[in-house]
Amino acid sequence: MKMEGLDYNERLEELDKLEYPKPKGDFIYQTFNEFSNKHPWVGSENIRPKSIAREMFEGFQSFADYIRGYELQRAEGILLRYLSNVYKVLTQTVPETAKTEGVKEIEIYFGTMIRQVDSSLLDEWERLRDPNWIPKTAAPTVEPAPEESAAAADITRDRQTFTLRVRNEIFSFIRAIATHNYEAALPLLNPSTDEDGKPWTTASLEAVMQVYYQEHDRVCLDPNARNVRHTYVIPDPNPNFWRIEQILVDPAEHNDWLMAFRIDLDKSRQAGQIQLELLRIGPVSRL
Repeated sequence: MKMEGLDYNERLEELDKLEYPKPKGDFIYQTFNEFSNKHPWVGSENIRPKSIAREMFEGFQSFADYIRGYELQRAEGILLRYLSNVYKVLTQTVPETAKTEGVKEIEIYFGTMIRQVDSSLLDEWERLRDPNWIPKTAAPTVEPAPEESAAAADITRDRQTFTLRVRNEIFSFIRAIATHNYEAALPLLNPSTDEDGKPWTTASLEAVMQVYYQEHDRVCLDPNARNVRHTYVIPDPNPNFWRIEQILVDPAEHNDWLMAFRIDLDKSRQAGQIQLELLRIGPVSRL
């Protein structure tokens, strides 16, 4: 602006017009104003809509991706605290009756991300939320029966929530592949072998994706690519397994490649986390 001949005061006026993105800002401000009219004790506060969480989820970015993209290396702690607050609001404030599948997917996405970065934040918060928590110095309480503890810890018990967790794990893997971060993709597989028992390596993942990139520009990770219509849960002859076929959405929407996964339900229960096995990557017509 200085090169365009604007003086100091004019430059300040132009800068005052700039503001960060506020998705659905008008709706949020109007809703808050209506709320504060009926709850005068919040009148001294003001809502501050932000686009951080929305941008991260819509692009299915990892914490590290977002830090690198905006060069926020000096503000990692602030971002992590903010995302923790977002997750807490989704978990504690949004009523269960209002949690659609989309809301639950967002909740799982941020919960998984925060635990991967620093699980102590959520562990401490969940400890404070638990009314039955007793300090170690206090008298011991009666432990629940082993079968009750096992049932409570069974991540496969709620099929809908488990399916959302599986999809989140699959897209975490696809995100690593789409960003050519094959080293980060491998640890997400357990076991890390294909349907023929051959081990997946960074070289083998890169080789198969090079074939994909001969006909496709990239792998999309936007909301359309993550739409549930591109995920197929296929019955497996063994009831202890799920088979998942995930379509790889490309910019031209040929959508003619997919990744085939298998989930070991027993091992997932025992480990308390998704046991993701990649069977193969290839054209739809070959699978």
